[in-house]
Amino acid sequence: MVAVALSPPATGGFDGPTQLGHPFRRWQCHPCSPTCGRGKKGELDPTSALSAVEQGQTREALGWSKGGFSTKIHLRCDGNGLPITFKLTVGERHEAVVEEPLMEQGAVKRPGAGRPRLRPKRVSGDKGYSSGKIRRYLRRRGIRITIPRKDNERRRGKFDKALYRQRNRVERCFNRLKQYRRIATRYEKKAENYQAMLTLASVMMWL
Repeated sequence: MVAVALSPPATGGFDGPTQLGHPFRRWQCHPCSPTCGRGKKGELDPTSALSAVEQGQTREALGWSKGGFSTKIHLRCDGNGLPITFKLTVGERHEAVVEEPLMEQGAVKRPGAGRPRLRPKRVSGDKGYSSGKIRRYLRRRGIRITIPRKDNERRRGKFDKALYRQRNRVERCFNRLKQYRRIATRYEKKAENYQAMLTLASVMMWL
């Protein structure tokens, strides 16, 4: 998901090696062994329908998907392709599940005085975000929508292909994040540690 025209272009940059790995080195994805097992007794929910292993995987954002045992990064970036906020889930989690949490965090400082701005002027996303619930959520908050409708949706409306092309900025943002090897391949057992690496990589992109 990309939120368009939220902040001015970032200046500066960084071209040296860091603990995250060299930012411009060609990255290779080396498989890691599954790192999430049964949760501790105090961390398990006895009322949950999930098993102990599944609860542990959900808590640490590790799960099976078509690509294998993985973590999915749900990212929201600004109109300049710079990361604003992200959420981690298990690999098979659908994008629409975390759309509202992504929109409820990641405030951006206004150019002048006033509180930081949370709601973007427009949101662009792929068909995975096309649902009546998401569209109603965005409209209630006065956010313009550029999301293509699925083939099985009855309602059709105007769709601006030129604006939708700007969605490639979130793909480029992912590509820049993956230039750090600690992001391209998850080595951290704990989700909070991997999220910390993502935060550091995002900060490097803003510098």
